Amino acid sequence: MFVVIFGRPACPFCVRAKELAEKLKEERDDFNYRYVDIHAEGISKADLEKTVGKPVETVPQIFVDQDHVGGFTEFEAYAKENLGLYSE
Repeated sequence: MFVVIFGRPACPFCVRAKELAEKLKEERDDFNYRYVDIHAEGISKADLEKTVGKPVETVPQIFVDQDHVGGFTEFEAYAKENLGLYSE
């Protein structure tokens, strides 16, 4: 499983998504991720909208195996349902 997180600096939900992905990477052999800093990469909201396929108001925007799952809340729910993640 490969996850791509599109985020930006100083975004609390982006930080949480990255932390969750790092935790999953440590716990699972079948999980890896890439964090894309949209500011550093010069990616605009319009660029993200083309990738996501609908208007984008917030980051992070997260993809699991190229399928858009949403933001941090949706990613966390996906991880709990499909990856055996439990709340602490």
